[in-house]
Amino acid sequence: MEFFLCVIGMVMIVEGLPYFAFPDKMKNWIQQVIEIPDGALRKFGLVLMLVGLGLIYFGKQ
Repeated sequence: MEFFLCVIGMVMIVEGLPYFAFPDKMKNWIQQVIEIPDGALRKFGLVLMLVGLGLIYFGKQ
């Protein structure tokens, strides 16, 4: 559980950094993401999850 909380904390730091460092650019980027079709976002999310799963798998070996 301790490792899991550390991982979640690190993800939150990495995710929050662009909003802290470049708030205006993040607003523009979010507006561009809104215009992407749902199907494309789902495919992108699936690819990211599979890559993450692969990284975890190879990292544990």
